[in-house]
Amino acid sequence: MSSATNMIPKRLSARSLCFAASVVLVVTTLYYLALPDSYSPAPHWAPAPPIQDESSALPDVWEDRAEQVKRAFLHAYRGWETHAAPHDELLPLTNRSSDKFNGWGVTMYDSLDTMILMGLHDEFERALPMIEQANFSLLSLEKSKDRKGRPVPQHAPFFETVIRYLGGLLSAYALSHEPILLQRADDLGRLLAPAFNTTSGFPKYAVNTDTGGVTGSNTGILAEIASCQLEYTFLAQLTGSKEHFDKADRVIQALAQADVTRRGGMFPMRWNLVAGQPMDDILSVGAAADSAHEYLLKQWLLTGQTDDANLQMYLRTTNHILTHLLYLSDDRELLYVTDTSSTAFLPSHKMEHLSCFLPGLLALGAHTLGDRFAALDVPALGTEGLRSHRALEAHDLRSLHLWAAEGLATTCYLMYADQASGLAPDEVTMRPRPKELGVLRFAAGFAGGGAEGGPAGGGRGELWIDAMKRWKDGGAEGAPPGVGMKYPKRYTMDGALAKETDYYTRRDEYFLRPETVESFYIMWRVTGNPIWRERGWEIFESIERETKTDSGYASVKDLYLSPATQKDDMPSYFLAETLKYLYLLFHEDDLVPLDKWVFNTEAHPFPIFTWSDWERRKFGIAKPSS
Repeated sequence: MSSATNMIPKRLSARSLCFAASVVLVVTTLYYLALPDSYSPAPHWAPAPPIQDESSALPDVWEDRAEQVKRAFLHAYRGWETHAAPHDELLPLTNRSSDKFNGWGVTMYDSLDTMILMGLHDEFERALPMIEQANFSLLSLEKSKDRKGRPVPQHAPFFETVIRYLGGLLSAYALSHEPILLQRADDLGRLLAPAFNTTSGFPKYAVNTDTGGVTGSNTGILAEIASCQLEYTFLAQLTGSKEHFDKADRVIQALAQADVTRRGGMFPMRWNLVAGQPMDDILSVGAAADSAHEYLLKQWLLTGQTDDANLQMYLRTTNHILTHLLYLSDDRELLYVTDTSSTAFLPSHKMEHLSCFLPGLLALGAHTLGDRFAALDVPALGTEGLRSHRALEAHDLRSLHLWAAEGLATTCYLMYADQASGLAPDEVTMRPRPKELGVLRFAAGFAGGGAEGGPAGGGRGELWIDAMKRWKDGGAEGAPPGVGMKYPKRYTMDGALAKETDYYTRRDEYFLRPETVESFYIMWRVTGNPIWRERGWEIFESIERETKTDSGYASVKDLYLSPATQKDDMPSYFLAETLKYLYLLFHEDDLVPLDKWVFNTEAHPFPIFTWSDWERRKFGIAKPSS
């Protein structure tokens, strides 16, 4: 060492050393960030780029992908025909059958319109003789046993029978005009009608189609009492039956007259079938509630945008959802929808796969409502409804609904892409972002709860509408909160998240559910953004890789692993909804235009119509206000 070096003051040497150490740390960090993830296996997904790859934009690519979905449908349906028909559903691991839905062959009824849309005429033709011979009797189940040796119940669950069987018959008739389909739909509609014999007009849980007896308590679940209007209205329009029309109309009027002002105008989960009034304060768009909210907008659309009662109920409901049920997660700022269980609207921060229909519904509303967002009857709102209305006044509602749809659909996508299997868990608990900016971030883990409830001291978290106000007041720079490109988290080799900060999984099962790809299909048709098709393709590839069996497709568990563990279950909605929406998403032609058709909650499309003057007189339908 030279003498000149020894003459450097000690204070200066320390500063230089600190600076040098900082430079080394930064350079080292940047170097390792640039390296491949050596400790983590290559993921099954690749984040969809903001700009679509030119090769995937070619029509031939998407037509080939649609054909692959068609082949998947044929594999599943022929597996049912070979191993399970005429029973309800295929058990794809044991090649046995189950009769959960009346034993009438629900997979066939649920698949009819999918066959027509896919051009599978041989399969459709083979189904018609079975439908012609059907009498919808439950007597054949008298000696049937379930897998635990218990007698199969002698009743038809009203909700499931309406959306799957009646919806499937009506849609297939609308697409094919085969007379036997309408005849059987009329027969089934009448056999199920005793369910409506309640003081309120809300249907009971189940019907014995042989005796006309009904089953169930006087407490009803929202989704089950308020998801029959589309089917019975369309059946009335096709048959001219006032009896069918009155069944649907009584449900609509009972909903419209129910007092939900303290709940912000949104319908809760449990209802008294005698009084026609709600019995709790649980507000959700998930299980036991989802399709009821969906039918508010769709009933208005089905009847040519003339049903003012349903329009008002939809506007009130979505106002409350936007202002009370949407939150942001703490890490990637994921937008999510949760439920509340009291008049204080305390959130659980649980998000269900079933809730992933909501982005598609919001996008459909934004696409079809136009200036009707302003049609809300403000004087009829209660205190909480007025509060929501005022919180939304500063926003353009169409843009707000589309932003919410995009953010929620992205979160639903990431729930797939985050998993090693590429398949989404059935339920997660989200980690909410704190209300105030600048507070300490949450500690790792989800044990315990905060003073206001919720995971890890998260409490209420920050409502999306509050974040939107702050974004707007700050000049609306950049993407709105919860919106924009977000990327999957990587998994380590043992299947655990390297850094799990947005959510943890409550149910690590995937039941071949359709809600996410349903929303992707609607988002694609409404926005024209090809990213939704690419994300749908990722999901289909995961379904093919993880769920396919020798005879069909199986639900799975242990989503952290690939290959995932399969379950002996193939629900009929996999053919009715999941594969149908994927096919429509990839097909180059718009086979079911959203301005001409409305899907029921089981993805059975009904054509939009306008009541004739005679029908209005016959059914007692008032002329619309505008």
